[in-house]
Amino acid sequence: MLTAIIDYESGNLHSADKAFQKMARETDAGEVVVTADADVVARADRLVLPGDGAFPACASALRAVDGVHEALVEAVEHRGVPFLGICVGMQLMARKGHEYAETEGLGWIDGEVMKITPSDPALKVPHMGWNDLIVDLPHPVLEGIETGAHAYFVHSYHVRMADPAQRVARVEYGEDVTAIVAAGSSVGLQFHPEKSGPTGLRMIANFLKWRP
Repeated sequence: MLTAIIDYESGNLHSADKAFQKMARETDAGEVVVTADADVVARADRLVLPGDGAFPACASALRAVDGVHEALVEAVEHRGVPFLGICVGMQLMARKGHEYAETEGLGWIDGEVMKITPSDPALKVPHMGWNDLIVDLPHPVLEGIETGAHAYFVHSYHVRMADPAQRVARVEYGEDVTAIVAAGSSVGLQFHPEKSGPTGLRMIANFLKWRP
């Protein structure tokens, strides 16, 4: 079993790699590699797309790595390979983003990435720090995790959903902020599981065991 964390120079790869390596050992989930090699992405059993920064820059960087975008799309859309998007990696699952410039996403989630607009002006953007998850729908990646579990967020934009059936969890930050999305073999986390303590590690372990 091979889990590939995609390196397109837009993610916190060191922390993510450490967390996935740890949980792969604990769950006997096989090998975890960080890679920018399209051939490795094409043969991986699970794919992880981290992301830090602005949506347009991340989208452009992903498409710039030779063959990786194409291998990712083929794996997920045509073979149903389990996929986990983290932070901007999750946002890229949406149809499009509106950060700086309108930018096409992967189109796996029916929603658009918009700036968080809290109703309370005292709430600052970016949304940074710990927040309590509100679980709306069951999902295998949330096995053993309930409403009230803490996760660590650092972001100014989130996915505004057109299809609420694809939103698994949210948080409250002066408005409903999308926290977890899922469709088919793909799931996305707006927060950083590698920085979210036992809750995040449990989600990583659940993903490594998940067979859609």
